[in-house]
Amino acid sequence: MSTPTDPVARYGDSPDVERPLGRSIMRGLLNRCPACGNGKLFRAFLKPVDHCAACGEAMYHHRSDDLPPYIVILVLGHVVVGGYMLTDMTFVLPVWVHMAIWAPVTVITALACIQPIKGGVIGLQWALRMHGFGGESDSPDDYDIPGRPD
Repeated sequence: MSTPTDPVARYGDSPDVERPLGRSIMRGLLNRCPACGNGKLFRAFLKPVDHCAACGEAMYHHRSDDLPPYIVILVLGHVVVGGYMLTDMTFVLPVWVHMAIWAPVTVITALACIQPIKGGVIGLQWALRMHGFGGESDSPDDYDIPGRPD
């Protein structure tokens, strides 16, 4: 008999069982397991755990490779450039002062938001059953691609 904290009992690998998208992403943003919300998602700064300590959900097969840094660069670039332009229009400052202000702000903010964004991407993948989170294999050899020799 399975317990209520067992992820298979609650969510299963069946595509019929709904995995709430918003809640899963929010749990990932908070660096928590997207399945149960209790276990830690990261064992190191950007290294996710292999399995959730609270519910046992497997996390080792996630593929959040380039999306989190891309999102950080996209968002942070707009914020920093906008902040620089507003500051430059308000105050007449030499370039070195702008560099002294905006370079550390950019680096610190990027380091502060990369882990939650990566957690959110892992939560998104879990909710949409991407990259092995749905129970099926994600190996390229498992797909029949037309024109590819066997």
